[in-house]
Amino acid sequence: MLYYEWGDTMKKALLVGLDYYKGQKIITYMQELKALAETLNIDVFDSVTQDNKQASPQFKIGSGKVQEIKALIDVEKLDLVIFNDELTGSQVRNLEEVLGVPVVDRTLLILDIFAKRAKTKEAMLQVEVAQLKYLLPRLTSLNASFERQQGGIGSRGPGEKKIEMDRRKIENELNTLENALKSIVTVRQSNRKYRQKTMIKTVAIVGYTNAGKSTLMNALINASNTSNNETKDVFVKDQLFATLETTSRRIELANTKPFLLTDTIGFVSNLPHDLVEAFKSTLEEIKEADLLLHVVDFSNPYYFDQILTTQKVLDELGASDIETLYVFNKIDLTDENVPHGFSPAVKISLTENKNIDLLITQIRRLLTIDDKIVTYKIPYSQGDIVNTLIEHSEILNRKYDEHGTEIKAKVSKILRTQLKDYEQ
Repeated sequence: MLYYEWGDTMKKALLVGLDYYKGQKIITYMQELKALAETLNIDVFDSVTQDNKQASPQFKIGSGKVQEIKALIDVEKLDLVIFNDELTGSQVRNLEEVLGVPVVDRTLLILDIFAKRAKTKEAMLQVEVAQLKYLLPRLTSLNASFERQQGGIGSRGPGEKKIEMDRRKIENELNTLENALKSIVTVRQSNRKYRQKTMIKTVAIVGYTNAGKSTLMNALINASNTSNNETKDVFVKDQLFATLETTSRRIELANTKPFLLTDTIGFVSNLPHDLVEAFKSTLEEIKEADLLLHVVDFSNPYYFDQILTTQKVLDELGASDIETLYVFNKIDLTDENVPHGFSPAVKISLTENKNIDLLITQIRRLLTIDDKIVTYKIPYSQGDIVNTLIEHSEILNRKYDEHGTEIKAKVSKILRTQLKDYEQ
């Protein structure tokens, strides 16, 4: 469901933001807010900002700025005001009473984009959980102009009894949705355990939204020796949050053992916490990865802030200690050098197919960085162990005698642990 009923007519909106940054950075954040709005087919008329020192608890911005915005709305016939900052329910109510048009915040905008993009049952459930958690603390204050789709949930009822009924209804629905998600998570965990048994390594692509993650995945799919790759490309579109579903493909690169490559949802500054929480079951794929490919839009003047945003989410997921390769994309648009502190790193251009071979070399090196050369003596009665070594290690030498098979191989840490009893 879409949290706000946007309707079929294109809305003409004004963007509003508080400037905490003292520089050009606020312009970038407002441009990002504009891109978010346009994703929902909203026509952005203009944006206004105010020094955060003028902020007020009543309206978020100063009362004088509210009157300026009111005058602009009346003259330009605007339909909607979108705040870059998250608003409380009472702030939304106060603003709407003065401005006379609906007011939404960045969090609500992102939630509705996710609702629009969600295609699978799991993604739909996750978005709805986040939406209801956003709504719950705002029940007493949200204005009736939101026109909720769920039978009155979220609209102000006649008195506390109606509010309490809505609260209970939302809490019950949250419980139902979270139980439904748990059953899906159980299936995902079973699939993950199976992959772990097969000892196939996993590589997860992470990064800011629209940095080129899905394009990178397609580049590696096309470089893979896996058959019928033309049917396995993932969806790519130049827009924010083009895909929400986690997509995995088996990749077989030359001179490299097969690995599972996973593309995940993109991150954005001030990504709603409840949304991260709701998608944690999907994002668990990141936490279980052997290697992260952190894709960076190197052409963005504030790419460093985007890196920090991604790292913050990785910290929340408990994935900050995983080996990471920084992939600085779009070098066709910039000639900057990779800054200190980001290593290992590779500079590429996916649009010009530049340095993809260097990227593959780095992936190959990092996936085998903990491999060691070990010699094993395997009895003939343990032929399955020989097969495991052939499939999951690099065989350097093999000899046979009356006691069994002697194999010298380059072996991963997890496999060395399992076969330590056979080491020579």
